[in-house]
Amino acid sequence: MTENARTDKAAGIAALRLAYQRDLAAGTDRFLAARRTDCPWCGSGRLAPRLRTTDLLQHKPGRFTLDQCADCGHIFQNPRLTEEGLEFYYRDFYDGLGEQRMSGTFGGRGAMYRARAQAMLPYDPAPKTWLDVGTGHGHFCASARAVLPGTSFDGLDFTDGVELAAREGRVDHAHRGAFPALAPELTARYDVVSMFHYLEHSTDPDRELRAAHEAVRPGGHLLIEVPDPESRYARLLGRWWLPWLQPQHLHFMPVANLRRRLTELGFTVLAEQHAEAHDPVDLLAAVWLALDHAAAREDAPWLPEPPGALRRAARAVLLLAGVPALVTATLLDRFAIRPLSHRLGLSNAYRLVARRE
Repeated sequence: MTENARTDKAAGIAALRLAYQRDLAAGTDRFLAARRTDCPWCGSGRLAPRLRTTDLLQHKPGRFTLDQCADCGHIFQNPRLTEEGLEFYYRDFYDGLGEQRMSGTFGGRGAMYRARAQAMLPYDPAPKTWLDVGTGHGHFCASARAVLPGTSFDGLDFTDGVELAAREGRVDHAHRGAFPALAPELTARYDVVSMFHYLEHSTDPDRELRAAHEAVRPGGHLLIEVPDPESRYARLLGRWWLPWLQPQHLHFMPVANLRRRLTELGFTVLAEQHAEAHDPVDLLAAVWLALDHAAAREDAPWLPEPPGALRRAARAVLLLAGVPALVTATLLDRFAIRPLSHRLGLSNAYRLVARRE
């Protein structure tokens, strides 16, 4: 980062600090709804805490609990963030201060995006229309064109990123808003609807699935990819397992639950993929999250004041000392674990392809 870039970033943080401090003056409990006593997936009252953690990525204040249903295995944030809480914790993650960083991260994953598009080829090798729900800045759609050059890709998201995607030509048409609210005007319009790591962010996954059933034409396909809460990494790595992503991820669905719900809605599940959906970053992310948690904080507008020179130096020393561990974790992720991820039960995600009957 150049000196000018550092100065601009510091000025941006300083400009936002007052608003964040006003938001935090009343504490973070107001960002949480009342605790549920029943499972939002099956209605059972047999709940038990699965994980308690903090925001390990932005390090915004707050503590979060995931509960697990003893009957169906569904894991969900409880108490859940309110709409005000979701706005607070999403702010400056994908947009604002975090936009450039996240755009670089997502923009550099072309091979993964192309593999997702290729998952549809055995079932529809030439779809005419495709809607990507939760498209963000549209990087999946841009990469998928190399696999399906004759397909028209639309994007849907509730942030202004989807409008940026349209301006940049990554999507042919941008739909901005909540999918369930927009679904009636999209009825039976699409050959394929995709939801890549979207359902876990939604406040009501069942409403999103019903919206997908509405938007997919009869005979069309729904392509879903979500974190796998039954991955052994989820227990082995505990709070350092990246897919927990608190407080953004609200629901974690075991694959049997999602298959059953899709069948009830009138879909036929054609494929279930685990190894293909695995993203080989678990150990690297766990090491980084632990190092970042132990180190002094970087400056952020939700901190009362910028860290001093001594704290910044201490952070740099700790992160530098952690480089060998980060390199080792990367090598293990990519070359030792990845080929065996499904066999060892370590795949961190699963993908379903379903046809609307």
